[in-house]
Order: sequence, then structure tokens, then C-alpha cells
Amino acid sequence: MRTINRLKNLSRCPTMVSIITALAMVFCAQIQAAEPTIYESAQAIEPLKIGDQTPTFTVQDVSGKDLVFDAGPLTKPSMFISFRGGWCPYCNYQLQDIRHVLPEISRDINVYFLSGDQPSALYSSLSDKTKEDIDGLDYVILSDANLQAASALGIAFFAPEKSLQRLKTKPSLNGSSSDQHKALAVPSIFIIDTDGKVAYAHSEADFRVRLSAAELLAAAQTVITQ
Repeated sequence: MRTINRLKNLSRCPTMVSIITALAMVFCAQIQAAEPTIYESAQAIEPLKIGDQTPTFTVQDVSGKDLVFDAGPLTKPSMFISFRGGWCPYCNYQLQDIRHVLPEISRDINVYFLSGDQPSALYSSLSDKTKEDIDGLDYVILSDANLQAASALGIAFFAPEKSLQRLKTKPSLNGSSSDQHKALAVPSIFIIDTDGKVAYAHSEADFRVRLSAAELLAAAQTVITQ
């Protein structure tokens, strides 16, 4: 195990720039992933609250390499934006909207997007409009198909059977959280301070409701000035 201080966003989009950002993460070649905690419904989740210590969790980059988030001490606060996957139109609208404030937020906070898609589908599953809008911006999208992050953050839930049947028609969802665990993450945003504690938390059981870019920027500025 070795500590690293950068992450290359190995985009499958040829026009996406390579991302190198400061991270408080470590590679762990033989980590044993625990079974995720999954709640019965989106309404039943128990997200981390402000002041809670953030647990360690594992995600994967676009190449499938494990990245372990070790919550503290961090050189900069970290923001995690969890979304269901590139197949979700509401998630695409959210990613498109965030482009307006991401450069400003990223000056003081490391921003990571957590997707339920498998690593190889992280970018290819996004809509063409989203790919165009985020091209050239520092969008670090990581796979939480194993639901280790969603479980640690308290936002994983079993998807309704009707939704699962509809999702089975989408080839890009092979190996996703819905495919492996029949579960999704409630769209959420967490900002973790440099001590590894939750400084801001927002989760919405109704997947159609998302924070606007302006609200996200205001939340980030509040944390930065604390």
C-alpha cells in the first residue's frame, strides 16, 4: 500500500483532458471489500450527517484501478457528488449544470463524481450533450458499482423491481450497481473537511430533484469560509 497525491482521470472520451488532482487516497492491491449496507428504499436511507467522521471506502477509476479514500487528514476539503449513472437523464442535466461552477469550486475543494456505472461505462454512457458540455473541464468521475462509497455514506438502497426491469434493457448497465446488487445510490452531495468530517450533506430521495449549480456553489463557499 502506498500513498499517492495525484489521480489521472483516464477518460474514454478522446477529447477529455487528463486530470491530475491532489487526493488523499491510497492504492490498495488486496483490499477486502465488505458487503455493502443497503436500505430497503430511498426514503429509508441514513446518510452521514454534518460532524460525522467519513469512513474509508473504495472506488474505481475508468481503468478499473482501485482507489481507497482515506478520510483525513486531507490537504483540501473533498466534495463527493453521487449520481445514479450516465443512463439517467436527470443525472446528465445535473452534470451539465455543474459545469458553470466547477472551476470556481475546484480552486478550494477537490470534486469527485461517484457513478453507479462500471468503470468502462463511466464516460461512454453519458449523453452526447453532457460529453460536449464537460469536455475540457476537470470532471473526475469514479465508479461506485460495488456500492462501497454509497454504503459508507449511508445512501444505498434496493431499487424497485419495476425500475430494475426497465434498467435491464440498457446494455451499458452490465456490471453496474443495479446489475450486481439490484441497488442504486440516492443522489447526494457531501463535502468532507480536512479533518475527514462531514461539513455539508444533502440527499434527496426523489431522484428528479437536484441541487442547482448556484446552491452547490453556495454550499461550497460556506464550507470554505468556516
